[in-house]
Amino acid sequence: MENIKKNIVPEKGFTHGGKFHSDDVFSTALLRILNPKIQIERGFEVPEAFDGIVYDIGRGQFDHHQKDKEYRENGCPYAAFGLLWRAFGSRLADEKEVQRFDTEFIQPLDKSDNTGCDNVLAEIIGEFNPGWDSGLSYDECFWKAEEFAETILRNHFQMLDGVKRGKAVLDKAMEESNGKILVMPVYVPWKQDVIGSSYLFAVYPSNRGGFSIQGVPKSLEDASLTCDFPKEWWGAEAEELARLSGIKSLRFCHPNGFLAATDTLEDAVKTAEYAVQNNGKTC
Repeated sequence: MENIKKNIVPEKGFTHGGKFHSDDVFSTALLRILNPKIQIERGFEVPEAFDGIVYDIGRGQFDHHQKDKEYRENGCPYAAFGLLWRAFGSRLADEKEVQRFDTEFIQPLDKSDNTGCDNVLAEIIGEFNPGWDSGLSYDECFWKAEEFAETILRNHFQMLDGVKRGKAVLDKAMEESNGKILVMPVYVPWKQDVIGSSYLFAVYPSNRGGFSIQGVPKSLEDASLTCDFPKEWWGAEAEELARLSGIKSLRFCHPNGFLAATDTLEDAVKTAEYAVQNNGKTC
């Protein structure tokens, strides 16, 4: 369809009926996010001269049941969800996120749909299908599953929008901080930009009250920290932490050592400074 070539989702869609899987459910959820006006039909045969987008059935552009189905460069086969994301994902995310979301979220679902390999999310969606004696219709259950999948996707895209909105706040905080301890006026997503920089700790107001001090991981793939809190702090009680550090309101250090908490901003900064100065290794 010409509209699809122009990256426009039409107002009609068709997918297969009967038992559903994560592929057709998430595909439908994606299309409804892209075009809330779209009307989706389910059935076992595509209506003749159907004027809309057809997916996961019909052996067309957004199906994957034909012999010559498409594979990614890494060998992962496309299913309908992946094919639709490839066509329309740029409407919801930038190029880097389009690829990341495909790799981390969509590919496991596409692989599961094509090969039957285990996938927890695919199994959860599959359990929305009516039981043999439930008396419910497949269509009724499909739309319950679609609502669930749509919530997952909307939450993700809203999170991405939040990251974009927080970027200006983060950039300003990085400019105004000292290059090692990043102090943010509010919590905003920070790891994507801070990891790999000179910063060792991030300080921000906690939603539980007081302030959090979080170590900066070495990379997005490696959760170990560029600079650790002292090992004797890990999991210690508040009284012990205050005694060990001399920082009055230091009241918490996570048992895994990646996060600490204080009552005041001044003590939060002192906590990070203490860790840098008394780490026992070069930070």
